[in-house]
Amino acid sequence: MPIKQDNEITVKIKGSIEEFTANILEKGFKLVDEFKMDDTYFVPKDLDLNAMSCRKILSKAILVRDIEDFTENVKTKLITYKKKDINENGEILNQEIFDVDIENIEDAKAFLRAIGYEEIMQIFEIDKVYEKDGFAFAVKDIRNGDKLIEVELSENNEKLNSIDKLIETLNSFNISIYTDNYFVKKAEIELEKILKSRKK
Repeated sequence: MPIKQDNEITVKIKGSIEEFTANILEKGFKLVDEFKMDDTYFVPKDLDLNAMSCRKILSKAILVRDIEDFTENVKTKLITYKKKDINENGEILNQEIFDVDIENIEDAKAFLRAIGYEEIMQIFEIDKVYEKDGFAFAVKDIRNGDKLIEVELSENNEKLNSIDKLIETLNSFNISIYTDNYFVKKAEIELEKILKSRKK
């Protein structure tokens, strides 16, 4: 079972995907990867979703991930669990990602249901990764959701090996992003929409 320790920042982009893409291409960024990701979130059936915060619910979640990399023409199927340390300001201090390769998405979902989990939401996104001078970020176009960019820490790059350095470097490019929140949590945003719609 691969275990990945990493951290990242995630921010919302200003304007449309098309406008943002034009902005970064003008600044010399190049498209280096493109993939789609289809994540289905499962949580234990016995959770009282109405009595818990979105963050607490998601801390119990297991994802079934269907990823297709268009650049490499590779498909990956995974069961994923994310363990995040988040401070009182909502900043992600650290996270561990536990991945298990699977053969069949529907079999994985059936297995989780059999052991007492239920599906709570699905997030589908198209990601495009752009790079300039060793700095890369993924533009995330979430279906019926936010448009984001995500930048991961790089322990091998002294300029990108801390959150503060990531933020400083990202801002130095003067691209069209909102700088009020560097830890946008797409899953929490999408789950909150779902829980609100259930109460109507």
